[in-house]
Amino acid sequence: MRILLVEDDQLLGEGIQDGLIDAGFVVDWLQDGEAGRSALQTEQSFDLVVLDIAMPRLSGLDLLAWIRRHLGDLPVLLLTARDSIEDRIKGLDAGADDYLIKPFALGELVARIHALLRRAQGRSENNLIWQHIRLNPIHKTASKNGEALDLTAMEFKLLHLLMATSPHYLSRSQFDEKLYGWQGEVESNTLDVHLSHLRKKLGNDVIRNVRNLGWRLEAD
Repeated sequence: MRILLVEDDQLLGEGIQDGLIDAGFVVDWLQDGEAGRSALQTEQSFDLVVLDIAMPRLSGLDLLAWIRRHLGDLPVLLLTARDSIEDRIKGLDAGADDYLIKPFALGELVARIHALLRRAQGRSENNLIWQHIRLNPIHKTASKNGEALDLTAMEFKLLHLLMATSPHYLSRSQFDEKLYGWQGEVESNTLDVHLSHLRKKLGNDVIRNVRNLGWRLEAD
């Protein structure tokens, strides 16, 4: 899952980005609200925004208001050093899905992000289930017919994306955006190689590829 982090504190931003990447997320980090708005205007592949309130150029609350006007229910988690009840109410009333007061434990941030993504996908539990495949994005486990799947980190991310977006197709560009963010150029055949390896572990008939549409999990 791809997260946009908008946080102007250099040390905190680096720590959050590194921690969320270690937790399995793709994280793109910007340091002012206007840059955050520009990114959201040009890219539609973010699954969640982690947003500081006090930022230069455009405040977090103003960016949140823009998100609600233009991007609907994209999940937004607010970060703030303001711990008064009034400030928390103001943030939630502005449309935030959750609110975390600095300083906070990284583990709590990760747990709250998983909860918001679960809610956005209409799930009540952590596991994603598709036919005989079960995947837990928190514990990074996957199984088929009750037997553990031995997946690489990239294969797990691919399966997670396919299950989270089923029954919709994912194009090559959508895969690249979700898997790599702004981390640089990707070799043209990298996706095909990883999907080929994943197919061998799931069964060749599980993942369907349609020209000009992309890939999805094949329905019965």
